Amino acid sequence: MSKRLRNTELCADCNVPEPRWASVNRGVLVCDECCSVHRSLGRHSSQVRHLTHTPWPPTQLQMVQTLYSNGSNSIWEHSLLDPASVMSGKRKANPQDKLHPNKSEFIRAKYQMLAFVHRMPCREDDSLTAKDLSKQLHSSVRTGNLETCLRLLSLGAQANFFHPEKGNTPLHVAAKAGQVSQAELLTVYGADPGAPDSNGKTPIDYAREAGQHDLADRLVEIQYELTDRLAFYLCGRKPDHKNSQHFIVPQMADSSLDLSELAKAAKKKLQSLSNHLFEELAMDVYDEVDRRETDAVWLATQNHSTLVTETTVVPFLPVNPEYSSTRNQGRQKLARFNAHEFATLVIDILSDAKRRQQGNSVACPKDNIELILKSVAVRHCSDSQEDQPDYDSVASDEDTDQELPSSKGDRTKSLDSDLSDSPITMHEYLEVKHALSASEAKIQQLMKANNNLSDELRLMQKKI
Repeated sequence: MSKRLRNTELCADCNVPEPRWASVNRGVLVCDECCSVHRSLGRHSSQVRHLTHTPWPPTQLQMVQTLYSNGSNSIWEHSLLDPASVMSGKRKANPQDKLHPNKSEFIRAKYQMLAFVHRMPCREDDSLTAKDLSKQLHSSVRTGNLETCLRLLSLGAQANFFHPEKGNTPLHVAAKAGQVSQAELLTVYGADPGAPDSNGKTPIDYAREAGQHDLADRLVEIQYELTDRLAFYLCGRKPDHKNSQHFIVPQMADSSLDLSELAKAAKKKLQSLSNHLFEELAMDVYDEVDRRETDAVWLATQNHSTLVTETTVVPFLPVNPEYSSTRNQGRQKLARFNAHEFATLVIDILSDAKRRQQGNSVACPKDNIELILKSVAVRHCSDSQEDQPDYDSVASDEDTDQELPSSKGDRTKSLDSDLSDSPITMHEYLEVKHALSASEAKIQQLMKANNNLSDELRLMQKKI
């Protein structure tokens, strides 16, 4: 779980003391204001987590701590350290700067455009440069020098690079050497714990052979991170991977109703997607879960007397320029789903992921994901899933949207002790629902207080 870092840190973007958020893939700590900009960039640019109100895998938190304490911010602000940049007027944001446009423009230049990162000399073939960087990464991960590897990744080294001579990936090397933090960093940048090398062995296999059982268990968790996160979002518990339980497929609380024809059609469309399209949809739903949960943490940790919602809200998933316009539009439509509709889609994703893992997928790449989203969106009266041995009941009203970490922690205490395949009791479900309702009421109360204060402030300004 989370462990509060020392109180001597400064925000990497504006030097405000005691930052409360971390950007996992950038290896920096940021304050609340700067975090609001990070969130608007999207997870493809910055993956933010709260230091104390978000559950952390201990080794991932240690990785971020190590990067920050070893000066990872200098990677993203390399050119600003040059005295010539001061003469040219370039500078980083400071605490007195306004959030918009000063801080936001600086942060976008720093992380989206990588404007201050040290560039490699231009070459005719960029692919050769990426290959050379990836080979350097392959060699570096056997050591504990995290910042060197982050610098290589920032320049374009590929975390999943398959070395043609060595016959393996950087994650194989890190796992074999027992470099836990290197493994965490590589997986944050997309390294696959289940990728086989030329001998058919995975990084998990090498970690076990090296006696690094904790690392091997962590790599298994990372391998199932997407489905674990979706299951935890709905029922507050994760599969017991050590006992070969890799999936939990929750069940809607009103599952006594029969599937409608539209629901059956939506489920059939989902099942007929090619593995590639299904993975894309699952990743988009994962990003939406992250957006909703981070919103809940954000609202719970803000000073609501000064919160300006117009400049800090992230109403839907930000555009990822690497995706097609159609996919970006579909991602943004996920924000329109109410709690019940979104839970239905998540359950369908989990159910079909389990089926595909068992080798029963039927590929049909021409299916339209948008049709699935439209079909799922109207399944709020007749949702259910076929009976499976590992179901849990989940809330089906809109309270789930505003679930706070405190209520999720209460759920975890009551559910983590029972990782069997039986459903949770009605008493447990009602306790969870009550906690969610209380959290929603608290948020509404705080937002109302914020609006009242804003009205008073405008009135005072008008009088002045």
